[in-house]
Amino acid sequence: MKKSLIVIFLPLMTVVLISSQALCQTTKSAAPSGEPIKLGGSLPMTGIFSESAKWIKAGYEFWAEDINKRGGLLGRPVKLILYDDESNADKAVTYYERAITVDKVDLLLGGYPGTSNVALMPLVEKYKMAFVGMGGHMKSFEQGFTYSFGSPPLMSGWVYLSFVPVLDELIPKKDWPKSIAMLTMNNVIGLGARPNMIKAFEERGVKTVVNETYNLPLSDATPLVSKAKGMGADILACMSFFDDGVMITRAAKAINYTPKLYMHQLASRIPAWMKELGPDGDNVVGNSYWAPGLPYPGNERIYQGSKEKLGMPVPPDYFGQGFCWIYTLEIAVKGAGTLDNTKVRDYLRSRPFDLPYGKGIKFDSRGLPPAFALTVQTVQGQNKLLLPKDSAQTKLVYPRPPWGN
Repeated sequence: MKKSLIVIFLPLMTVVLISSQALCQTTKSAAPSGEPIKLGGSLPMTGIFSESAKWIKAGYEFWAEDINKRGGLLGRPVKLILYDDESNADKAVTYYERAITVDKVDLLLGGYPGTSNVALMPLVEKYKMAFVGMGGHMKSFEQGFTYSFGSPPLMSGWVYLSFVPVLDELIPKKDWPKSIAMLTMNNVIGLGARPNMIKAFEERGVKTVVNETYNLPLSDATPLVSKAKGMGADILACMSFFDDGVMITRAAKAINYTPKLYMHQLASRIPAWMKELGPDGDNVVGNSYWAPGLPYPGNERIYQGSKEKLGMPVPPDYFGQGFCWIYTLEIAVKGAGTLDNTKVRDYLRSRPFDLPYGKGIKFDSRGLPPAFALTVQTVQGQNKLLLPKDSAQTKLVYPRPPWGN
């Protein structure tokens, strides 16, 4: 099979000093010099996970462009080596091993999604390479690996922390929904989220009336959605990716099923969601671990990158998350003052960090920050923060209005 390789070279085009206006600096940074520092890995640039990964890739590329303008990493320019793993976990492992053993990269880029990272975490441990990204899921972080960090993790086991507080903090108890339909993709991402979701909602008296699992790619969403409507589920909770999430939404509209709350683990946070669905994509509650509007250090850079690189005034979620992952690695390398991956790992484990998704972030022995999640809702074509309340950008729409309203 022909291998797809994208190599992104980011040398400076001149030897003059470059002003980093994005950082509002008043002094000029010296141009980086010496051999480039190589950062490598793979992303699913084609296949079923590509709609998310293209924004992560853009976040990585902006970081590389930006840090070269700021004088490089440890004074040297950076170069990204990214392979297309075609949304295949086995190919991701092959390409990461190639990056380590053939390309001789100095540092690794975080992989995506969790289905690949579950397989990658043992590999990076074997080679003693710091692996900062979303990581796998909770079981992966509980196997004693010491080189993997979630910063932030896209932790399926924490998805309920986005959705349950919608009841606890935003809806009067007398108006709480009574039943939930769970539609879950059959992989570690969806299955990792489902148990805590069901447990947390049932503890609040919300009965699970549909609990269906489906394989990707999904061929027909109508039977799943018809079952949810037939059971009168007040909440439709979809542990879904993008394509299947769009299909479920279209099926719900086609049979005129309007749940009081419509929740998606992943699908609604991708810009193509609104492009595909238009107004039908509004009023969807989503789970996130970074979102535009957070008042934390580094977010001004993410906004600047979104405007400069994407021509978008509001950064897409996965652009911001990709930047968070590589920015965390940058801080650790600079703090350790070396490319020695063991020392970079030890630095990450030794102190708190102020990052775009939170202040005082401290990684535990598993490589995870304290459990958290953010809640967003699609409003007029944009994801806006619902929770935490002190950063809220919108008010919950509840119950969800009928289709077309």
